[in-house]
Amino acid sequence: MSVSDQSPESSPRPLRIRPLAERKNLVDKRDFAKVLPPAPGFLQWFEALPDIYGSKNLKKVVDRIVTARQHGREVGMSLGAHVLKVGLSPLLIDLMRRGFVTHVATNGASAIHDWETAYQGATSEDVAQNLPDGSFGFWRETFAGINGATKRAHLRNEGLGLAIGRTILEGDLPYRHLSVFSEAARLGIPATVHVAIGCDIVHMDPELDGAALGASTLQDFWILCDSVGKLDQGVWLNIGSAVIMPEVFLKAVSAARNRGLLGNDFTTCNFDMLQQYRAMTNVVSRPPKEGLSVLAMHEIVLPLLHQAILCTAESRGMPMELR
Repeated sequence: MSVSDQSPESSPRPLRIRPLAERKNLVDKRDFAKVLPPAPGFLQWFEALPDIYGSKNLKKVVDRIVTARQHGREVGMSLGAHVLKVGLSPLLIDLMRRGFVTHVATNGASAIHDWETAYQGATSEDVAQNLPDGSFGFWRETFAGINGATKRAHLRNEGLGLAIGRTILEGDLPYRHLSVFSEAARLGIPATVHVAIGCDIVHMDPELDGAALGASTLQDFWILCDSVGKLDQGVWLNIGSAVIMPEVFLKAVSAARNRGLLGNDFTTCNFDMLQQYRAMTNVVSRPPKEGLSVLAMHEIVLPLLHQAILCTAESRGMPMELR
């Protein structure tokens, strides 16, 4: 039976899209990490950690990051959505403001968490609660914000990440200071979004412009390729992405090498709670001269990483003025 032959009773009802204010959120801005300046005594404590396994790798990647930035080399990071969802954006933003991060790449879910945080100071709905009645993911303001940025990107020939950041800034969203994308746009740091169609709640919006989404996320891929092409003697961190970002990074490495822009003289480090095949293969093992791995929960290890970078840079006399 064709769609036109269906009776009204058998036709699907219109999608129910609800106001974001009605949603219960699992993460609130009050729970986010607090940014501290270099803490007296922390570097001595950090250096006293054993030079074995995880702590040895953490020490090494801190040294590589600070050394890379001392010499003007790239330090990029790719993020899984969990990193922003658990309130770590203030630490990442602080590193961006102090000049330790030159590129942020992430997936579509991260962009949603970032936008919702900027909009209402909270994110992460209760999926288990909302999935049974079909309300999961159908939030009016999130649809309008992200898909509006997608259309803007297409019209203005911007990458998706830049368009999201500028949308947050120009919209004067109340918690924009917690947004990685708005800070990246303000600072002029590339922030790219690498979308897998069907993975994000905004893809359920019937108003989504698929052509705009595809064009803007593809533009972000080539922006990432340009950054990866400058990675010699630099550092790339993969934080909490098990599949999408390791795959994107590997293709960016190949594209950069195809253009004659990249050797293997760089360091990578994978931060995650579990050891995952693609991250270990596509980030740690195959592309770099040296690949490292640190297994720990993000909300514990990233505050340590942040403080260790600041204290190490301070000990070397590096300028760390906030931009």
